Amino acid sequence: MAPQSFSLPAFAKINLDLRILGVRADGFHDLKTVFQSLAVHDVLTFTWRRGPFAIECDDARLPIDHRNLVWKAASLLWRTVGKRRGDTPRNVVVGLRKRIPQQSGLGGGSADAAMALLGLVRMWELDVDTPTISRLAAVLGADIPFFLVGGTALGLGRGDDIYPLVDLPRTSVVIVRPQFGVSTVEAYGWYDTEPRRSARETGRTSLPGRWPEWALNLRNDLEPAVSRHHPTIGRIKQALLDAGAVYAAMSGSGSAVFGLFDRDEAARRTAADLSRPGWQVVCTRTLSRVEYSRRLRPVLAEIRRARIS
Repeated sequence: MAPQSFSLPAFAKINLDLRILGVRADGFHDLKTVFQSLAVHDVLTFTWRRGPFAIECDDARLPIDHRNLVWKAASLLWRTVGKRRGDTPRNVVVGLRKRIPQQSGLGGGSADAAMALLGLVRMWELDVDTPTISRLAAVLGADIPFFLVGGTALGLGRGDDIYPLVDLPRTSVVIVRPQFGVSTVEAYGWYDTEPRRSARETGRTSLPGRWPEWALNLRNDLEPAVSRHHPTIGRIKQALLDAGAVYAAMSGSGSAVFGLFDRDEAARRTAADLSRPGWQVVCTRTLSRVEYSRRLRPVLAEIRRARIS
């Protein structure tokens, strides 16, 4: 029997590395990226309530209708494997407590959508397995399947073909999101106007075993194009490096910039030093796949148990 109410964390991510390999036949960019989960997270609370599906959010700037990825996840799940195909989703209210900045490249909307799929399978007591949930996640968005795995992982294709990697050692992370956001469409559009790259990278990759030497090989192919339109991103990156970050880069399509620190004290000091009006500064840490799974274990166990029974 489904509970009357329960909550799930939706953890942020950064892209430790992001390479654009070309453009696919379907028009999407072919990617090779390394995702990394962070401890900072939104919280989704699922509550049974008779009537139409609804979202309640503590951030008034976020739409709570069909434009929201949580709504899209609910609609797709209900239409695909719900009890009343073709009907609109019902009988659940999702309370969304936002802590991940929007349009930041930290995957807040995607993480919320992934947790919505897991939570609603449980609330609606649907007979669906995790591979099916992964397929639905890929339909909703390219990076959403990663949030069903967590930790450190390689993403290929559109970023939705996920291969777990050896986890990055626990590392302090400072995130700075400037006053502006960057949409994914904008970032890739700016990238596409850049001079064509002559080299094409192929194949899988993994992080070298030694930390922090491997950071020298990382990059974000979107960063130069976005930084040319928003020089503040470059200034934030340099400030993080000057403060002692082992590595700093824009995450995903931006606008957030992150710095990796090998000492917690240095990370906390840097976060305090960079705090200023209009900037969102978060001091957090990386999250391993084991930690990630542990936080989701109660819901995942119920999904598997439903399939077995």
